[in-house]
Amino acid sequence: MQTDFHNPDVLNCLANLSNDEVFTPPEIAVKMLDTLPQELFSNPDAKFLDPFSKSGVFLREITKRLIKGLESQIPDLQERVNHIMKNQIYGIGITELTALLSRRTLYCAKDTQSEHSVTPIFESQNGNIAYDSISHTWDNNGKCKYCRTSQNVLGDEERKNLETHAYQFIHNKNPFNNMQFDVIIGNPPYQLSDGGAQASAKPIYHLFIEQAIKMKPHYLVMITPSRWFTGGKGLDSFRENMLNDKRLKEIHDFLNSAYVFPGVEIKGGVNFFLWQSDYKGDCLIKTYEEGKVISEMKRPLKEKGTDIFIRLNNAIPILRKVQEFKEKSFSSVVSSRKPFGLATNFKKYSKNNSKDLIKIFANKEIGYIKKDLITQNQQWIKEHKVIVPYAIGSGNSKDDRIKPIYAEPNSVCTETYLVIGPFANKNRCNNVISYINTKFLHFFLTLKKNTQHTTKGTYEFVPLQNFDEEWTDEKLYKKYNLTEEEINYIESMVRPMD
Repeated sequence: MQTDFHNPDVLNCLANLSNDEVFTPPEIAVKMLDTLPQELFSNPDAKFLDPFSKSGVFLREITKRLIKGLESQIPDLQERVNHIMKNQIYGIGITELTALLSRRTLYCAKDTQSEHSVTPIFESQNGNIAYDSISHTWDNNGKCKYCRTSQNVLGDEERKNLETHAYQFIHNKNPFNNMQFDVIIGNPPYQLSDGGAQASAKPIYHLFIEQAIKMKPHYLVMITPSRWFTGGKGLDSFRENMLNDKRLKEIHDFLNSAYVFPGVEIKGGVNFFLWQSDYKGDCLIKTYEEGKVISEMKRPLKEKGTDIFIRLNNAIPILRKVQEFKEKSFSSVVSSRKPFGLATNFKKYSKNNSKDLIKIFANKEIGYIKKDLITQNQQWIKEHKVIVPYAIGSGNSKDDRIKPIYAEPNSVCTETYLVIGPFANKNRCNNVISYINTKFLHFFLTLKKNTQHTTKGTYEFVPLQNFDEEWTDEKLYKKYNLTEEEINYIESMVRPMD
């Protein structure tokens, strides 16, 4: 009797360390390797480095390709394996545990001198997978000189026997710093706590990318959160450098991180990119939804008049049409954060109204406060205005919907909301609300919004309208001469508004 036998890849079965240090599924590692010229794997002199190895999946998949690619040049299998392991494959564990796991994956033994090791050639039991527990270097402000994490978080006495997260590659302790690599590839740690309020965290993946580029590889392939396209704490300089770097050859952009890292939510999605030292030109952008390519375009990383990367290929011609009208940005009527100087957790309000109090829209509540508690924009209190939440959804353009509220004269709000306006009368506010309720506006909002935070700046690409009249999608599509195909694209990218 014949029975089906399924032998799962053990590296698909690993639980992630955290949302910031996630294991790469083998199928994604394979896709990343597919972007490289495949003749690399027939070159016995090519060198490969994963400087933040976790499961060792990249090292394993590279080795499999080299074993096949070098078969005609080094016919003896053991001799071929020995050559590849000793001269071509290198890694740095991000923790002691992942270094051991990576050695087990690559050498079939955590100790290369073990009888189970597939290669007997190393003098060191660690082989070419390095790991050394090092400390952060604290400055006078209690921040690490290299990764800027906080000493309050990682430097206390109670943590002395725990992982320091002082990654060698970005802490001036790279054991392979003097080597020349053809390929640097991997999935870096994403962020570390910076000691701010509410578990505030600072991105660090850009530090790994910058360090890798300094090593002057021929190819660099990394997977990161896609938040750097438009935002991210401390990423302005990094984004500017990346978007002006003509060596970025391909970006593979996954709108939903769940199709890359099952069970892990990374707001705004993830991407992997191919950087090539001798390439100079436009970038091939592939967009994935539900694991399938939904669009593909070779284009500049920066559109004229923008300082971010617009990830949606099909949005480019629509944006260009709107920009031809040279209208002001809707962001010009949107307030900055904390419009009246009141934090989200402000609670000094009454549930009962009286004639000497003004209305306050607070976090999921309405109350009444004294006017003298308002420290900013007091001139807006007596005006008609619209308020919208500062935090909206998760960054998924298909599901995130703004729910505007008319805020009458003698009203304010906490930091939970932003103010749009003020306007001369309620009718104009209602027309603003009609515009906010269109798919058109939501579509242009998502060109910059890829997290739940919806700042003044995320409205940059939304054009300002004449609010003496009401607005509908049909009216807007006609105004900007959108084609049926462009209209269908907008409709497909924003869920029904009812």
